[in-house]
Amino acid sequence: MAASCHRISTGNALSTDANSHIQAKRNRRLSSESQFLSTPNQWQRGGIVLTTSRRRWLIEAVPPVERFEDDGGEEKRKLISTVCSYALQDKQDVVGDEDAESVENVDRDWRRRRTEVAVAAIVTMALGVGNRVLYKLALVPLKKYPFFLAQLATFGYVAVYFSILHFRYRAGIVTDEMLSMPKAPLLVVGLLEALGAVCGMAAGAVLSGAAIPILSQSFLVWQIILSYIFLKRRYKFNQLFGCFLVALGVVITVASGSSAGSLMEAGIFWSLLMIVSFLFQAGDTILKEVIFLNATKKLKGGSVDLFVLNSYGSAFQALFICLLLPLLSRLWGIPFHQLPNYLSDGAACFLNIGTVSSGCEGAPLLPLLFCIVNMGYNISLLHLIKISSAVVSSLASTVSVPISVFLFTLPLPYLGVASSLPPGFIGGAVVLVMGMLIYAWTPSTRDPIPSPFTTS
Repeated sequence: MAASCHRISTGNALSTDANSHIQAKRNRRLSSESQFLSTPNQWQRGGIVLTTSRRRWLIEAVPPVERFEDDGGEEKRKLISTVCSYALQDKQDVVGDEDAESVENVDRDWRRRRTEVAVAAIVTMALGVGNRVLYKLALVPLKKYPFFLAQLATFGYVAVYFSILHFRYRAGIVTDEMLSMPKAPLLVVGLLEALGAVCGMAAGAVLSGAAIPILSQSFLVWQIILSYIFLKRRYKFNQLFGCFLVALGVVITVASGSSAGSLMEAGIFWSLLMIVSFLFQAGDTILKEVIFLNATKKLKGGSVDLFVLNSYGSAFQALFICLLLPLLSRLWGIPFHQLPNYLSDGAACFLNIGTVSSGCEGAPLLPLLFCIVNMGYNISLLHLIKISSAVVSSLASTVSVPISVFLFTLPLPYLGVASSLPPGFIGGAVVLVMGMLIYAWTPSTRDPIPSPFTTS
């Protein structure tokens, strides 16, 4: 398109002061308008981009107009107007390369993010499997002291997490601004984790082993409901259907190897209590996601370090566990006045020393392996929440259930005779994998990345 020019003149020459005043106002206006341009290159071109549904236009400044006037037979060169002088031309050929480059960069970032989430989910699944298997192995030497193992994990992690936090702070990874974030949400995190542990221990002591993995699928349901309420997150049909199939696959896998009445043998109260414990755990993960989102806003696009949440969350959880120790010891069948002796004997068995070390073969290696893998699992789970969502982390954790069931059919050390594979394992695994694929499926009608020059 041929360039056209439209000039506006005041008709008379402006005084120097008036001209300076108008030029200053124009510079201020252009300076304020330049912040709305998508790329610095646009302003460097000396123009303002206008976009319509079909074409893009570039308004460029042109030099001021000089006009000769005849004043008494003598030509005088006067500058008549510097107020408005623009040239209008087609912008389509100018922005094509920049537009394509911007789309390519955003697509590259999008693919990188998807890859990062996929890798983190696979790592979380692997550590989840190791966590379940090693917990079973750790209880072989500590079969008489499971309460000691639980408290070792709770209080030992506080020391480890704060030690890591200290070194990361010294290295400059953790900043003072991160440490100054409000502690009230972290206090609630610790409370929810403690309540989930108490309810889970109480119900787990009564329910059968096959019932707990089945009831644990309510965790995913609670997360979807809570994220819908508090995060205003809306799920597509394929995501909801995929979550349903994942939960159904786990139920088929576990229930096929147990008696039909195993869920009701202990009574409906204990089943409901176990479901409530998963409500507390789901609320804990959703709150952590809210904390990450709020920290991103407060840190102006930055992100809070994982070990800030892990350290303070674990510290508050240990605080509430201490307050609930009388109740917890009673749930484990240990009189509170005998708790010090119980913990002392548990420590001796853990270290495999003293007169109580008989039957503690495998300690302290197996319990330590469990603690290390469990810590890595918790960190990877929190990292997955940070870069994706609580529901995605729940799905990654749920997939570890049938894989663990399969591994228990192998001749693992210290476990004796391997268990047989449940008859419905293959069918349940197929349903679970289908659910994961349906949840992760993205329709091919993904809207193209809008051009930075395009307006709706």
